[in-house]
Amino acid sequence: MTVSDNNEQYNPEQTHPCCDAVSTTESPTPMSTDMDNEELPFDDQDDDDGGEEAAELYEHYRVVADKGQQLLRVDKFLLDHLKDTSRHRIQMAARAGFIHVNGKPVKSNYRVKPFDVVTLLLDRPRYENTIEPENIPLDIVYEDSELIVVNKPAGLVVHPGCGNYTGTLVNAIAWHLKDDPNYDPNDPAVGLVHRIDKDTSGLLVVAKTPDAKTKLGVQFFNKTTRRRYNALVWGNFQEDEGRIEGNIARNPRDRMQMAVFDPTSGIGKHAVTHYKVLKRYGYVTLVECILETGRTHQIRVHMKHIGHPLFNDERYGGEQILRGTQSGTYNSFIHNCFDICPRQALHARTLGFKHPKTGKEMDFTTELADDMQQLLAKWDTYTEGARRKN
Repeated sequence: MTVSDNNEQYNPEQTHPCCDAVSTTESPTPMSTDMDNEELPFDDQDDDDGGEEAAELYEHYRVVADKGQQLLRVDKFLLDHLKDTSRHRIQMAARAGFIHVNGKPVKSNYRVKPFDVVTLLLDRPRYENTIEPENIPLDIVYEDSELIVVNKPAGLVVHPGCGNYTGTLVNAIAWHLKDDPNYDPNDPAVGLVHRIDKDTSGLLVVAKTPDAKTKLGVQFFNKTTRRRYNALVWGNFQEDEGRIEGNIARNPRDRMQMAVFDPTSGIGKHAVTHYKVLKRYGYVTLVECILETGRTHQIRVHMKHIGHPLFNDERYGGEQILRGTQSGTYNSFIHNCFDICPRQALHARTLGFKHPKTGKEMDFTTELADDMQQLLAKWDTYTEGARRKN
């Protein structure tokens, strides 16, 4: 048997008792330790809008079967080679398409033969550095002995990943808690409970204790948290509110995108988004989105699916001028708007949960990020001017 030099031990159950049910909990770990459950997409909970790297697969483990290898199911084969995991979780990984043999995804009943190359792929990059504290400003909305609620700015990567091993929210939290002897930023049992995209702004909760992370993680898995997003999307809606249902899976034509599939197709994960119109600007609309589920890029891909991509969402086509006139003036106006808000116009505005220690219901709201406020002000001016002309 040959194992690649950069292998790490695969340990999906390292973090806390409920981690079988929680992969939204985001805790970076050094590569010198076993892989923690936060890196495993083997459950029913993804992310609100996902991380930028979430739609691509990265190799985390590779093993080449010996020439004397007897036929053996791949789930049993990996169980023999991966420490501290379970056959059930390996089977879930295979079902999700994360176990490949000779470059192709296989089912758990595939029989490994001599010289087969078996790889485990995950939806985020490996990172090989320990988390070092970095003095990065934090907008802390609330903090006590158990948790921190942070208002993340757009442009700040949540956790270390490919090309972003420093300068992340995790590094900032490590600095903020550097004098807390009970907080170890490299311990997967504490830290981020969920995540949002680099270019999405808004609220996140961070657990300072293992018990807090466990209890908060259960709430995210059970969908008892309360999260509302504001998004500026292209186009006008006929209705004032609606519901979008459609399975979400990787786009087979573009691995960096997610796509929507029919709920009866058996492809992808069940996803439901509720939306409500907050303000109409004619060519664009400000909406509130409430997630019934939490899938990778859910809001972004669902809105594109119904013909309303997020404004300036480059990954899903929102960086094009999709509505409006063909005049040079309008073209300049839109590009000025893109410059004001150079990212998808999406903000995680509210966050509610039950406090993990006191049991008290807590709800937090934050104002829209400055760039989105300026963007909406720009559209207010434009629509008011157009109304006066008419």
